[in-house]
Amino acid sequence: MGGSIQTSRFVLFLVTLVAAITVTFGDISTDSFWLLRIKQELVDPVQVLDNWSPRANICNWHGITCSDDRKQVVSLNLSSSELSGSISPDLSQLTSLQTLDLSLNFLTGLIPSDLGQLQNLRSLLLYSNSLSGKIPPEIGFLNKLQVLRLGNNLLHGEIPTSIGNLTALRVFRLAYCQFNGSIPVEIGNLKHLISLDLQQNLLGGYIPEAIHGCKELQNFAAANNNLEGDIPSSIGLLKSLQVLNMANNSLSGLIPIQLSHLFNLSYLNLLGNRLSGEIPPELNQLVQLEMLDLSKNNLSGTISLLSTQLKNLEALVLSDNALTGSIPINFCLDNSKLQQLILARNKLSGEFPLELLRCSSLQQLDLSDNTFSGELPPSLENLENLTDLVLNNNSFSGSLPPEMGNLSNLENLYLFDNMIRGRIPVEIGKLQRLSAIYLYDNQMSGSIPRELTNCTSLTAIDFFGNHFSGSIPETIGKLKNLVVLQLRQNDLSGLIPASLGYCRSLQSLALADNKLTGSLPPTFRLLSELSTITLYNNSFEGPLPASLFLLKNLKIINFSHNRFSGTIFPLTGSNSLSALDLTNNSFSGPIPSELAMSRNLSRLRLAYNHLTGNIPSEFGQLIELNFLDLSFNNFTGELEPELSKCKKLGHLLLNNNQLIGTLPPWLGSLQEMGELDLSSNNFHGTVPAELGDCSILLKLSLQDNNLSGEIPPEIGNLTSLNVLNLQRNNLSGQIPSTIQQCKKLYELRLAENFLTGSIPSELGKLTELQVILDLSTNLFSGEIPSSLGSLLKLERLNLSNNKLQGEVPPSLGKLTSLHGLNLSNNHLQGQLPSTFSVFTLNSFLGNAKLCGPPLLSCSELEGHQERKLSNTEVVGIIVAIVFTSTVICLVMLYIMLRIWINWRRVSISTSDIGSEQKREEEKWVYGEGKTKNGEYWRVKSMALAPSQDEQIPSSCIFHLKLDNEAKDNTLV
Repeated sequence: MGGSIQTSRFVLFLVTLVAAITVTFGDISTDSFWLLRIKQELVDPVQVLDNWSPRANICNWHGITCSDDRKQVVSLNLSSSELSGSISPDLSQLTSLQTLDLSLNFLTGLIPSDLGQLQNLRSLLLYSNSLSGKIPPEIGFLNKLQVLRLGNNLLHGEIPTSIGNLTALRVFRLAYCQFNGSIPVEIGNLKHLISLDLQQNLLGGYIPEAIHGCKELQNFAAANNNLEGDIPSSIGLLKSLQVLNMANNSLSGLIPIQLSHLFNLSYLNLLGNRLSGEIPPELNQLVQLEMLDLSKNNLSGTISLLSTQLKNLEALVLSDNALTGSIPINFCLDNSKLQQLILARNKLSGEFPLELLRCSSLQQLDLSDNTFSGELPPSLENLENLTDLVLNNNSFSGSLPPEMGNLSNLENLYLFDNMIRGRIPVEIGKLQRLSAIYLYDNQMSGSIPRELTNCTSLTAIDFFGNHFSGSIPETIGKLKNLVVLQLRQNDLSGLIPASLGYCRSLQSLALADNKLTGSLPPTFRLLSELSTITLYNNSFEGPLPASLFLLKNLKIINFSHNRFSGTIFPLTGSNSLSALDLTNNSFSGPIPSELAMSRNLSRLRLAYNHLTGNIPSEFGQLIELNFLDLSFNNFTGELEPELSKCKKLGHLLLNNNQLIGTLPPWLGSLQEMGELDLSSNNFHGTVPAELGDCSILLKLSLQDNNLSGEIPPEIGNLTSLNVLNLQRNNLSGQIPSTIQQCKKLYELRLAENFLTGSIPSELGKLTELQVILDLSTNLFSGEIPSSLGSLLKLERLNLSNNKLQGEVPPSLGKLTSLHGLNLSNNHLQGQLPSTFSVFTLNSFLGNAKLCGPPLLSCSELEGHQERKLSNTEVVGIIVAIVFTSTVICLVMLYIMLRIWINWRRVSISTSDIGSEQKREEEKWVYGEGKTKNGEYWRVKSMALAPSQDEQIPSSCIFHLKLDNEAKDNTLV
């Protein structure tokens, strides 16, 4: 390293020595000595300085211009020479230099202050390099300087006030740097200044009133800075001004009327400021004006500018203001030169302004985002030069006039978000230059005309959100340049035309939310540029074509809510996938591990299918994965530890599968997790305490598993949690008091577990609880905490099937949002809050001592309880009744038997009984109910024995009824 430095110094010494010798002999000027020194500090990759040699005359060196007597260097021009390195201070030795041009190179470092010694310098051009630092104040010594261009560098700091000393300056350009501070007042000293370009810096403060001192100024550009305050009226004194560009600052106040005195002004740009008030009608006096842009301000009032007076006006941009009213009636004349009229995003109203139809020179017409209404006139065809018709986001109605087909130069037709009805006229097919047609969010109907496919220049079609019906035209394949086809949310039916595959430039295809059927055509393999395809909410069916694997540029796929079946492998050919949604189909088989090759995959949704197998361990490579939904499938196995590498996972939905094993602690390492749903699986073991590390978790659903153990107290760390569902597990222990820290909970479900202890009063601090608090079917004991009365937003409360005791706290009566309540099957007692009368009896059953509406009043319950016998007494009475009934039954049986024996004796002794008496006896026995006289038979004595089926003593029946009544009595 040291040797090379020594060599360089030796070479420099030789060069200097040779130059000194040659100077002595008088062959070249002394300037060659300094130029050779300057050369040593420049890197010259294309060797433009190769002929800078003592052997050649200096006046023949590249970039050098000598004086007429060839004794002095008056110009050094090395512009666009790909030079790098720094600017040498030795340039100050070229005292005769009048022009120094080092622009459009790669120079770095500072601007040497020594340049202030070049007293003869007239042009200093250092723009478009990578120079840094500040402008040296010594530049102010160059009193002959006429052109100073330092723009497009990395220069910063304030503009030195010494600039005001450059009274001969005509061009001063500092654009595209990082200058700050304000525009110096001394700028007004530059009386001969023609061009002042300060745009794209960080300048702030006010525009100095002294600017009027630049009386010859023609071009003043200070756009894209931080200038503030009013536009000084003194600008109106710059009679020579042709260009005034103050766009994208923070200027405020009114547009000064004095601007109307700038009769030579051809370009006025004030967009992107905070100007207010009305547009001065005096601006109509700027008869030389060609371009006027007042957009993105706070201007109000009506449009007062007329192209009839501004005869040279070609572009008028007034968008993004608060202008009202309609376009003036006499806005245009036949000789208007207006080509661009942009009035978007105002508050203009009325029907389509027919006045504009006289502006036959119009090429771009933008009336979007206003409140125009009515129908589009057929006379639109008068705008024969129109290339862009932008009428979106208004209230235009009616149908599209067929005459629009005569706008032969039309390239872009934006009519979306209106109330246009009817069909697309077939005449649209005549627009051979049409590139984009946006009709979305209207009320159009009918079929998509086949003639539209004659517009072979089309690159974008967007008909989203209409009522188009019928099929997609079979000739769609004629649109070879089509990039975007958006037909979502219509009533289209039928198959996807096979010719669509011939639109080989297609990048975005959206056919979702229609009634399309059939399978995907094999020609889809030809759509090699396709990056987005959405087919959801249709009736597509069958397996996917294997050739879809050839589509290597796919990024977004959504085939959800269809009837596709078979394997999803054909969709894994692209390694660029960022979103894949196949929800609600009939796909089967395992998840292909090839999906993990798409390293940018952020959303994967495969829910509601018939997929099987394990979750691929290769998913651990998807470090961008944010949304993983594999719910409602038949996945088995345990959670692969490789998933812990997916640190950006925000949604992990694996519910309703057949997953097994324990919940891994690494779930807590997923710090971006917002939703975790592992419910309805076969997980066992405990709830890992590490889940408390998921600090931004919003929803935790672990219900319907076999989890056991206690709820970890770390659950309280989930301070953002909205939903906690642990119901239908085998959890035990108490609810941790730390749950009070989950202050954003609006749904808490812990039902059907084995939780014990009392309900923690801390639950009353969860004041955002709204959907439900469900602690039912557990083993909770103790009293209901009165703090639950603070849950004023709660809509459902279920504490049923526990062992709760004591009274229902009166504070619960404050829960006016409650529309679902269940306190049944506990040991509660006492008066219910009066507001609970709106709930049904089922809400309170199984609490024997509760009273008050809708139950018995407390006085009725008290009286009933006074009459109520003790359990011992009830048992004694039942035993006595049973004994007495048995004795009575035996006595009755004995009496009946005695009667029957006596009757048999009588029957035997009187065998010649009369036939009439027998007939009456048979009628009774076989149930004949009436005599010949129509009277019912009556039993007048106990002489007749009942049939065998009728021998149930009345005392036995009484016994059963009494027993039932006794049982019912115990439920009161």
